[in-house]
Amino acid sequence: MSKENSNSTMKNEFLLTRFSDVWEYRILHAMLFLLMYLATLMGNLLIVSVTTLDMNLHTPMYFFLRNLSVLDMCYISATVPKACATFLTNNRTISMAGCASQVFMVFFCGFVEVMFLTSMAHDHYVAICQPLHYPMIMTPRICVWMTLASVLSGLVFSGFHTGNTFWLHFCQSNVVNQFFCDTPSLLKLSCSNTFSNEISIFISTFLIVGGCFAFITRSYVYIFFTVLKFPISTDRGKAFSTCVPHIIIVSIFLLSGAAVHIKPTSNSHTIQDMIISMFYSIVPPLLNPIIYSLRNKQIIEAVKKLMKRMLYSGK
Repeated sequence: MSKENSNSTMKNEFLLTRFSDVWEYRILHAMLFLLMYLATLMGNLLIVSVTTLDMNLHTPMYFFLRNLSVLDMCYISATVPKACATFLTNNRTISMAGCASQVFMVFFCGFVEVMFLTSMAHDHYVAICQPLHYPMIMTPRICVWMTLASVLSGLVFSGFHTGNTFWLHFCQSNVVNQFFCDTPSLLKLSCSNTFSNEISIFISTFLIVGGCFAFITRSYVYIFFTVLKFPISTDRGKAFSTCVPHIIIVSIFLLSGAAVHIKPTSNSHTIQDMIISMFYSIVPPLLNPIIYSLRNKQIIEAVKKLMKRMLYSGK
């Protein structure tokens, strides 16, 4: 291949990275990713179905949970199918447009996920700390506006960072040290000055993640002290069982996402970053339906009713 063609290839496509080049390991990684992907789709689709069909679950809490499930299916679909194809075939290439799409979707879904988790924390706070005012504060209209604000601001956020990334010139190696296209890995491939990009990512991630984490922490501090005042231990257990899963998801998602996007790109280690990236791009969408459904009696009852309805309709 001539030098001219090689430079042209570098400008129009990238090469994604596998966890291993050993064929047996590649099959194992592809199978694990595929199983996680299918489990995520099935679990989140189940939550969307039961929270839509069961009228008893038409409340703000399940409205946000349904939105989160739809988002998680989009989130994991943006990266895992392409990663599986990379593991199983000899073709590691991804076009510039495909890479930009992945960057956009990861930024968008990550941002909106943070907003949804924050909205859910606020819903828990109002439900437990201000139960008498809950119907007036968490109205259907307010919930819809919170969702629209999250989605629209996510579009602006992801559009800005995607555009800011692909204004750069990529004239160095076209090997992305990640199983999907993400900005920290792409910045290392640019021959442009990326200082402003790193600063903008650092500041926006710090402000958004830090601000939402502070808001969520504040909400749960109030919830914690309110729950301790409950006279009946079963009420305390019920309240804590509602909040603990949310705290687990928030911690995994925010800490892993911040670990990748806040640290300088020069300090990155490929395999370490790839593993950490799984904890904010794959693990939360996988865990959300498991944690929220297994620890939620209302969803379990709704699933049982849905299964009975399907069995009777089949007869």
